[in-house]
Amino acid sequence: MEVLNLYAGLGGNRKNWKDCHVTAVENNPQIAAIYSRLYPFDTVIVGDAHDYLEKNFRKFDFIWSSPPCQSHSKMMKASRHDTAKYPDMKLYQEIILLQNFFNGKWVVENVRPYYTPLITPTQTNARHIFWSNFEFMALDVPQPKGFIQQSTIKGKQVMMDWLGIQFDEVIYYGKNHCPVQILRNCVHPAIGEHIFLSSNCLNET
Repeated sequence: MEVLNLYAGLGGNRKNWKDCHVTAVENNPQIAAIYSRLYPFDTVIVGDAHDYLEKNFRKFDFIWSSPPCQSHSKMMKASRHDTAKYPDMKLYQEIILLQNFFNGKWVVENVRPYYTPLITPTQTNARHIFWSNFEFMALDVPQPKGFIQQSTIKGKQVMMDWLGIQFDEVIYYGKNHCPVQILRNCVHPAIGEHIFLSSNCLNET
């Protein structure tokens, strides 16, 4: 079974996937290097996930995409932002592509946005919303206390323990972010596993 994991990050969603070969696409070389250590049997590509999807989606049985959430997040309207920016429409481009041209099972994940989603999500789970071509139940995974406020090296360890992902590097992911941001970006492994198994892809191959 061939699986595509786009905007792979640290691979929180992917951690508990079994009986499949995963191709992961991540544009940050430092993060991709950590992913490669965590999942040494995956094929890791450092590059543009949006472009890779358009050119390669037919090669896979299951696709998970987690496009950048910053331009959709409720934090975009928080007081620390002094300028308005267009939402990144690549999110909806990918949903439309997969809805209309992909024959396998797929999931697109993002955070709850500050606006009404332009395409109705399939499921809302904690702080995430999901679009997919199959149904699944929400899964409750309690977050660590002060989830959003975790922003220090101590908080990094709290988040790593919660996700079951350990690494030594301290990475500041993008402007105005803290070393915990790449961990907050992760979908919890239990949720990723639950959705993956709900797709029934393993039963179809």
